[in-house]
Amino acid sequence: MVLHSIDWFFVAAFFIFSLAIGLAVSKKSGESSTEFFLSGRNMPWWLLGFSMVATTFSADTPNLVTDIVRQNGIAGNWVWWAFLLTGMLTVFVYAKLWRRSEVMTDLEFYEIRYSGKGAAFLRGFRAIYLGLFFNVLIMASVSLAFIKIGGVMLQWTPIQTLLIISTITVIYSALGGLRGVIITDFFQFIIAMIGAVGAAMVALNLPEVGGLSALLSNEAIASKLNFLPDFSNTEALLSILILPLAVQWWSVWYPGAEPGGGGYIAQRMLSAKSESHAMKATLFFNAAHYALRPWPWILVALASLVVFPDLASLREAFPHIDPGVVRHDLAYPAMLTYLPHGLLGLVMASLIAAFMSTISTHLNWGSSYVVHDFYRRFIKPDASEKHLVQIGRLSTVILMVLAGGLALLLSNALQAFNILLQIGAGTGLLFILRWFWWRINAYSEIAAMIISFIVALYFQLVHPNTGLPQLSTHLQLVLGVAITTIGWITVTFMTKPTEDKTLRSFYKLIQPGGPGWKSVLDNAKGENISLEGEKQKWDVPQGILCMVLGCFAVYSTLFATGYWIYGNTMPAALLTGVAVLSAYGVIKAWDRLSIVY
Repeated sequence: MVLHSIDWFFVAAFFIFSLAIGLAVSKKSGESSTEFFLSGRNMPWWLLGFSMVATTFSADTPNLVTDIVRQNGIAGNWVWWAFLLTGMLTVFVYAKLWRRSEVMTDLEFYEIRYSGKGAAFLRGFRAIYLGLFFNVLIMASVSLAFIKIGGVMLQWTPIQTLLIISTITVIYSALGGLRGVIITDFFQFIIAMIGAVGAAMVALNLPEVGGLSALLSNEAIASKLNFLPDFSNTEALLSILILPLAVQWWSVWYPGAEPGGGGYIAQRMLSAKSESHAMKATLFFNAAHYALRPWPWILVALASLVVFPDLASLREAFPHIDPGVVRHDLAYPAMLTYLPHGLLGLVMASLIAAFMSTISTHLNWGSSYVVHDFYRRFIKPDASEKHLVQIGRLSTVILMVLAGGLALLLSNALQAFNILLQIGAGTGLLFILRWFWWRINAYSEIAAMIISFIVALYFQLVHPNTGLPQLSTHLQLVLGVAITTIGWITVTFMTKPTEDKTLRSFYKLIQPGGPGWKSVLDNAKGENISLEGEKQKWDVPQGILCMVLGCFAVYSTLFATGYWIYGNTMPAALLTGVAVLSAYGVIKAWDRLSIVY
């Protein structure tokens, strides 16, 4: 495929615009590490919400959805739709707690919640573990997706693709810091959504597809249209629906869907103007991420099954692509080759926007760990703010180089997704409980990390070579959750609790409330020490009610949209009504929450 001058105009204009934003805010972002990594803690909810949702709309996301739909139908998306539960829990329970903490990163949390050498080790270890290893793996999967897009649409080599797109991203990320990233994300999301909708419209109107009605009536598509898996297929039911809803959402740590919040989501909550802005931003993110965005990608994925029914047809259509990387996720960029010029340039710019929004966030987030939680904490505590910003910019470059190198070794986005899920299996419950159960300590978290990592390595590298029966991905996940959870709970009771001084300081700052802190409060009261705040109250039950109502609102909107597309007006109208009533319930219950505005 060859881009015409009008296509290159859109691409070039987007590059120039992104660089201009980075340059415009570079002076402000370079004033201090707080400005560079948290944009001065003064961001409004709507801008943060757009930034969150733009970050999770990466170049690999439509590829991942296409991979899922082609292999498991629309119902296969429950592997990520299930994360809405933890997203809503973060909105109504944890967002305000994060903002209340006043930490710079979620890793700094460890040294206000835990005490001693264990807390310091945990902070430094996770700075490298997440900031480098985990973060680089995520960026590599995103880069891999764009390598495939560049190969299909532009006939660029993998190295050409990485050099061109990464250079622009690194420049504006290093210059503008989080402020530049957030402002750019706002425009990138709009462009990306326009591109996604445009791609879906063109895909539906291809002669091979014949329009929406023809697509939905196609016999090859009929089995892919259900929102729920076939209940007679036990294996599919367990892996696609039951385990994600029953186990995965609360037990697995995954960037953007961390139980209790964390990572770049926590970074944006920490940069909000207030607790209310942090909550509203996270609510907007979950609504847009799960209810607004999926359908354009799903429609393209369904259309791709008509145009490219199998992998052989993809290999035949793109003989210049390495056969080793031709997987079902390649079908999305393959469909984009049918776009007319002009729209092709806009969609290409939208995919570049999706890539850049995700990568820029991960560069800034990962750099904040390296600089604030490792370099300043352990290497140079007396470093000046200017020096820290310089180190932040240098680490941004290094992270991108490492991610690009790893991208050349991966084969598909779903592969990386499954690896990440397995690595975090069993750690989620700890992240949920650590705010509300005083007994959890630094060694609980250290144990959870180490055990989950060892289990993941075993299933990925050791077990396939043992001669033992191979285990399905979902069984590996369950075993990983069980082993890790038992492990960290055992370690919790075998090790000393956090010092009373730290526990009391944490409670006084955060005011988590609840029965899990009763013994700490009772001991303090016995010494005539009051830890109770004046305004905060135990409102977790109210927060869980809001969480349930929020999930009903978003899921109902998601599936109502699908039924409207299908032309099934009765279930569409019914679910629309449920969505409206649930949203009204959230609004009414919101006022009963303890929030600082």
